[in-house]
Amino acid sequence: MCTYLTEKFALDGSGKGAQGYFALTEAMVYVDHPQHAPYEHTVNIDFLNPSQGPSSRVAVELTEESALALIDAIRSALAAAPPGLTSNAPASTAA
Repeated sequence: MCTYLTEKFALDGSGKGAQGYFALTEAMVYVDHPQHAPYEHTVNIDFLNPSQGPSSRVAVELTEESALALIDAIRSALAAAPPGLTSNAPASTAA
């Protein structure tokens, strides 16, 4: 059963589409029928930048187990990184 509930939030990052990398400004997470994955329902995540048009979208369709494993992996990777390493400060250009 589809919930029709969508979690939408702003984010900062980059995604890679057919035309190369582009800035990401928001994401949506919802449970629904997938467009491509061979399952009845999936956890769908859309990373996008609406100001750049429909081609500025990266879509992911995951099983519930895969979505939960991804959450755990993200938490583990962030916990293992030194404090402040993943802040939103611009990358250094110094050599």
